[in-house]
Amino acid sequence: MLILGAGEVHRVLDGAEGEVVAAVRRAYLLHERGRTALPHSVFLRFPDDPRNRIIGLPAYLGEDEPVAGIKWIASFPGNTARRLERASAAVILNSMATGQPEALLEGSVISARRTAASAALAAATLDSSVPETGVSLIGCGVIGFEILAYLRAVLPDLATVTVFDLDSARAEAFAARCRARWPELKTEAADSAEEALAAHRLVCLATTAAAPHLTTDACRPGTLVLHVSLRDLTPESILTAVNVVDDADHVCRESTSLHLAEQLRGNRDFIVTSIGAVLDAGKPFRRAEDRVTVFSPFGLGTLDLALADLVRRRAESLGLGTRVPDFLPPPADTTVG
Repeated sequence: MLILGAGEVHRVLDGAEGEVVAAVRRAYLLHERGRTALPHSVFLRFPDDPRNRIIGLPAYLGEDEPVAGIKWIASFPGNTARRLERASAAVILNSMATGQPEALLEGSVISARRTAASAALAAATLDSSVPETGVSLIGCGVIGFEILAYLRAVLPDLATVTVFDLDSARAEAFAARCRARWPELKTEAADSAEEALAAHRLVCLATTAAAPHLTTDACRPGTLVLHVSLRDLTPESILTAVNVVDDADHVCRESTSLHLAEQLRGNRDFIVTSIGAVLDAGKPFRRAEDRVTVFSPFGLGTLDLALADLVRRRAESLGLGTRVPDFLPPPADTTVG
């Protein structure tokens, strides 16, 4: 068993935005072409504790050298008050020859980077008639910061950032962190979500909301909303938008905004296409100038596997990680009797 901790995962992925986006793009294409297996995620919830959950995402990615495994990720929003990260995770990769687990990786970094790469890929693929020069980030946590890093990698004209969080001190600290990391970006905190929604034609929602609390009424026509946290927008706003998803079967579950919209409408006709289909078509996707476009990615486990496999292979070539040779039981003695 190869064990890779957070520091080793960072060593592989830091500064590798181009490789990560390419891996996510490849995973989306394989999924679109039917070369993945992706059971529904398992949500472990707790009685009288609706905020916290642990999710299991099993998946198979059928590349030339296929990968199988699972991400086990916990979301405990109260951790932020304890000065801990909201999310913690582990990824297990299994041998495709024997089925045995052969790698254990710290998963929160992988999960955050694949989420950010997915959002950035959508921003670059769901194109606008004018270059994106600004972005609004609603939700000032780890995911929002990672998304900004990846947006900068794919949108060279990005110059202005507007941030908002229900905790104004958290928003100001986030803005200060952005200024320190990217002094060339003009970064400011908005006084309200509506102000942030109206500030730019690219908006990212990465909150811990458990139920819809926002409309797109304040958005400019032609805005692209990266609906990463999936439960921010009212179903009515979803129904008036041009909707792009990663997988309709996965995203229309567990009381997401799209799930609620499906229940309200009685069908999924409001979903226009998937990001995999857009990529596979190989043609530019120009978003509507008179409506809001919403990208709602469930966060497919295949993306986690794509990045985990990238990390494992690179780590092995660099000699990183801890080997535990006796993690599994020894082979049975088949010679007796």
